[in-house]
Amino acid sequence: MFPKVPDQHKVGKPLIPNGLGVIYVLTTTIYLFFIYFIARIYPTELGFLDQYIGTVSASLTLAVCVLFGGFMGLLDDFMDLKWRYKAFMPLIAALPLMYYAFEAINQTPQAIRTSITIPFIGDLNFGAYYVFLIIPLIVMIVTNVVNMLGGLNGLETLCPAIVIAGLTVVSPVSLLMVGPLLFWLVLTYFNLRGKIFVGNAGSFAIGISVASFAILSDLKVDLAISILPFIFNSSLILLSVFFTRRKAKVTFNGEKLCSDSRKSLVTTIVYKRPLTERKIVLLIAAIVAATTLLGLIVTLL
Repeated sequence: MFPKVPDQHKVGKPLIPNGLGVIYVLTTTIYLFFIYFIARIYPTELGFLDQYIGTVSASLTLAVCVLFGGFMGLLDDFMDLKWRYKAFMPLIAALPLMYYAFEAINQTPQAIRTSITIPFIGDLNFGAYYVFLIIPLIVMIVTNVVNMLGGLNGLETLCPAIVIAGLTVVSPVSLLMVGPLLFWLVLTYFNLRGKIFVGNAGSFAIGISVASFAILSDLKVDLAISILPFIFNSSLILLSVFFTRRKAKVTFNGEKLCSDSRKSLVTTIVYKRPLTERKIVLLIAAIVAATTLLGLIVTLL
């Protein structure tokens, strides 16, 4: 049913089903629509499940964002888009969030903050620029940096799961992401075992999920701290491509991975120090867990 691609870091390069991220997109959409309908049918008893700005629902906003992300990922999987194009594609997925925030400013300004609180500095208020500039930038940057941290079994699934789990702990609308997180963890389990790849459909959808959920939860500083390893990885990749015109590359000797350069987070870790794929993934996951914990601490202070 799903196209198969070779696992480059396994002996014999076995063919693995790719694009299983569409399962996350479908299950998440169904879950969020269920939340929407249940909250509307039983507003007194279960209205707390959703969050509204006027008539605009947070659950439907998140569902549309995830659908946009899944579609863009599928498009990339089938057409292999160049980075200059797909880097800006997440801007389309920012439209539902922009509308959500725009309605909040017009109808209930107290329901949304157009400012970002920076530790030791204070609040930076962007006003209307928050809707038309900050939200699109957050979605575009987060989606791309999440998409760029991959290539090893479990890396592109486990790390975003850690960030989402951290955001969910302190989110005022945590129930919106409980179901999607559980669906993603199932895919993470099989991805870690080398049984599936989520493909760009999965990495785009989960990247947009992270950005959208953080915006809806007003956890932008928490998000920024949590994704520092992703930003570091993307910065190394982009700087290397810009200055050396070469991409990050690892070599596989049949058991371990190694690199003779530092052009990404992965290659920096295995620079002249061979490690197994599993150890690399767990080490990077531990780094992400540390920054996510730091983000939680800063948010709770």
